[in-house]
Amino acid sequence: MESGSIRAVQPGAMTHLHRRSVVLMFPGTGAQHTQMAAGLYGHEAVFTDAVDSVLALLGTEGEAARADWLAERPAVPMEADIRSAPLLFAVDYAMGRLVESWGVRPAAYLGHSMGEFAAAVLAGVFRLDDAVRLLWKRVLRQRTTPAGGMLAVAAAREELTGYLGAGVVVGAVNAPRHTVLSGPEAPLDVVARRLTADGRTFRRLATRTPYHSPALAPLVAETEALIRKFPLAPPRTPLYSAYTTRPLGAREATGAAFWAGQPTAPVLFWPTLGRVLGDGDRLLVEAGPAQSLAVLARGHRAVRSGRSAVVAMLPPRVLGPEEDRRTVRAARELLLGQVPTADHSGRLPVELPAS
Repeated sequence: MESGSIRAVQPGAMTHLHRRSVVLMFPGTGAQHTQMAAGLYGHEAVFTDAVDSVLALLGTEGEAARADWLAERPAVPMEADIRSAPLLFAVDYAMGRLVESWGVRPAAYLGHSMGEFAAAVLAGVFRLDDAVRLLWKRVLRQRTTPAGGMLAVAAAREELTGYLGAGVVVGAVNAPRHTVLSGPEAPLDVVARRLTADGRTFRRLATRTPYHSPALAPLVAETEALIRKFPLAPPRTPLYSAYTTRPLGAREATGAAFWAGQPTAPVLFWPTLGRVLGDGDRLLVEAGPAQSLAVLARGHRAVRSGRSAVVAMLPPRVLGPEEDRRTVRAARELLLGQVPTADHSGRLPVELPAS
């Protein structure tokens, strides 16, 4: 198969799809949920081995995380960082390995927050064991910082300047009217009350950690010192960074300061997505749970026009193991060129309604 492309089984059968290069997208914190992708564990060998390879590096903590992931009622909830971080990373990484095991060679990777970290491993920037070591160091260290959280607000970044301050900052720009605010608990609660009073639509994300805010500054120096010990490499496949909005160059990718500073830097997903779609016609494949990035990408004009398209590899929420398998099976058929092209809306047959 040509690198970064989709193989058409019958000439002319996929007039649009065969010209689109594949970009794997990986979601970050907030996408995790109980039993995400659990229907694939023990059923898809590549996925299972990849998850186990991550959790084995965490020893007994990894075993406990696996038990909670597969349980209907986990002992430790998924929003706890000792569960959300390793399990979301493991699922993102394993989904990427699964896609590549089908012979699909992505033209590029795009991750959101934790998703960029998983993409960096798949792109060859980090070794897996080093990445898991860094991830767990951050989890343990951030538990010593003040509690906080994140609010996803249906508003443009410019509309929210009056709500910022006292440690509350813009943590992510996900779409033209989808901005995430992040900060310590008390000032964030004040902001939430003000948003309610002003009639703003928002929801609290499933995390008690103020990711992408100055509250996590204490992590930077320690993790930078750790990263300097790792043999980082330039990406083998283009890796679009949602912190810089462009493909990572060798200097950035191998710079400890760049990776260490991510917990305090805003995620600029929407402008980065615009760069990805501006660089060619794409089939955006969300290789992770919840369909959050797929929902955002469907709103981009390049997708609405039909030039590019989106497919989500997992259901938007827990729908049972059979639905996990069905969605992945349908995505595989599409990626191997065995289903019709997208319609004018940019939607593909394997997509499920977003929750």
